Amino acid sequence: MSYAEFYRRSIETPEAFWAEQAELIDWKTPPSQILDTTRAPFVNWFAGGTTNLCHNAVDRHLAARGDQPALIAVSTETGTERSYSFKELHAEVQRVAASLMELGVGKGDRVLIYMPMIPEAAFTMLACARLGAIHCVVFGGFASASLASRIEDATPKVVVSADAGSRGGKVIAYKPLLDEAIRLSTHKPDAVLLFDRGLAPMDLSKGRDHLAAPLVEKHRDAQVPCTWMDATDISYTIYTSGTTGRPKGVQRDTGGYAVALAASMKHIFDGRAGETYFSTSDIGWVVGHSYIVYGPLIAGMATLMYEGLPTQGLDRQPDGGIWWRLVEKYKVTVMFSAPTAVRVLKKQDPALLKKYDLSSLRALFLAGEPLDEPTARWISEGLGVPIIDNYWQTESGWPILTVANGVETTRSKFGSPGVPMYGYKVKILHESTGEELTAPNEKGVVVIEGPTPPGFMQTVWRDDERFVNTYWKTVPGKLVYSTFDWGIRDEDGYYYILGRTDDVINVAGHRLGTREIEESISGHAKVAEVAVVGVADALKGQVAMAFVVPKDGAVLGDAQAALALEGEVMKQVADQLGALARPARVHFVGALPKTRSGKLLRRAIQAVCEGRDPGDLTTIEDPGALQQIRQTLSPRG
Repeated sequence: MSYAEFYRRSIETPEAFWAEQAELIDWKTPPSQILDTTRAPFVNWFAGGTTNLCHNAVDRHLAARGDQPALIAVSTETGTERSYSFKELHAEVQRVAASLMELGVGKGDRVLIYMPMIPEAAFTMLACARLGAIHCVVFGGFASASLASRIEDATPKVVVSADAGSRGGKVIAYKPLLDEAIRLSTHKPDAVLLFDRGLAPMDLSKGRDHLAAPLVEKHRDAQVPCTWMDATDISYTIYTSGTTGRPKGVQRDTGGYAVALAASMKHIFDGRAGETYFSTSDIGWVVGHSYIVYGPLIAGMATLMYEGLPTQGLDRQPDGGIWWRLVEKYKVTVMFSAPTAVRVLKKQDPALLKKYDLSSLRALFLAGEPLDEPTARWISEGLGVPIIDNYWQTESGWPILTVANGVETTRSKFGSPGVPMYGYKVKILHESTGEELTAPNEKGVVVIEGPTPPGFMQTVWRDDERFVNTYWKTVPGKLVYSTFDWGIRDEDGYYYILGRTDDVINVAGHRLGTREIEESISGHAKVAEVAVVGVADALKGQVAMAFVVPKDGAVLGDAQAALALEGEVMKQVADQLGALARPARVHFVGALPKTRSGKLLRRAIQAVCEGRDPGDLTTIEDPGALQQIRQTLSPRG
């Protein structure tokens, strides 16, 4: 079947289409109603059906592949590797589930998980799913105030954490951060379960804090059956990054999510049971939920869980080829990473891409930031496998735009994440009139018409009104879901994302997208990375400021070379986008500030440029990067 026909069926006959996809998972009770849209924009999928995420990820594979690898945990921070078979994973999950039960956790209770990238974090997520508890994972090492606001909103019965995480050899003690967060929160959890890695000392609060090791050992032979959940029951909540004020918890269902992941593993990622999937993300982000823990396991694949830098070996020495070494060792067939991580690897010896046997790898998927053409071309030529961009959000749970090579082999276009995935009615609308823009390359807001497909967010946790007002009422006269991204669609139906609708700057009355300026600059042969932000200006309202990491580091210490390169970059932008788009300044730095998941902290850069507080930088990879930006601004303002 062609992808065009596959997609058309999903849009025109969604009930029949998704009833077929629902056969990819196990149901205790089959659904009695595939789709319910009586409360649009709220959607119920697979009502009447009962299932369990943990059963589909673990238990159902025991008979056919119980001894095959299920979870491979690699830490270059501690120099450890451990592989768990499906049988071993089943046992570990039941031990943690029994421990949580002893602490009073049952169906519908919230469990907040604040942990590093260690196997116990995955055990805990799966244990919650097994019990029917709602897990809420918060990125490990998040600042106390941010963590407190999430504890307050999620109201967890139990918090599960660890003594510490580690990044680049630097230990980050979690327990003091957690203690302060609980002190700040008006909600107090009944209990805290702590996994001790031996990285940092912990002060235990008597009556509240429990070390995991003795509890888990006590339940070594535990048999904890799966709690069968209604398809529409909540599986988890996850807070979107960059929220201000009260946190915004994205709420996900159980049955729809299981079906969506099973379908995406088959149709998008072409993942096959018995193979190995490697996502370099973190469980604190939605990619970690969907494509480290649940998706690969539901598909019967081994999932590789990685703690460490992309440039650090198991001996804790620099190694820019560590990921490729792991691809070779574990015969990874599908890999998922971020464009920013690839840009980091671009600075390494290109021979590392040829050093290892990567013949098992069928494709590298990239998401999280727009993928510029030079980066895509570099990694494509280096690896010799398809580089598949994909665009989605915490809210969607799985890709909105990409190509579905599991349905029909489809060419990717550099610079484009692809075409709408099955179930997504994607359109481009005029921001002011709500009119649909159908001509090629017309720029508008990317929206999704309801009903949203399975796996999409149900609502905002405990705030239906906020869900409707935030996402569905931003385009005049239309009840559509706004992605808050600008986009265009070319003559072949491929979409291009041009940046956030709030990343538009207004220069002397002209609206310019910072993403378009970045794309122009990144095409310069001497540029490795770039971030463009709008900075307040008394005369023009705003001006564009560019921060560039040059490929040749010598530029940083050579004022004449920097001035020459700045001129070249300015001219390139003016030639491609017009003089108005030319940045006010191009500053050269050795690194750009990013989160540990690879997202550029553009708002923090903007704040520094405007002399404001950059806010919570707990998840910043390299705090020195912001200091570099401060220093480049000081000599000439």
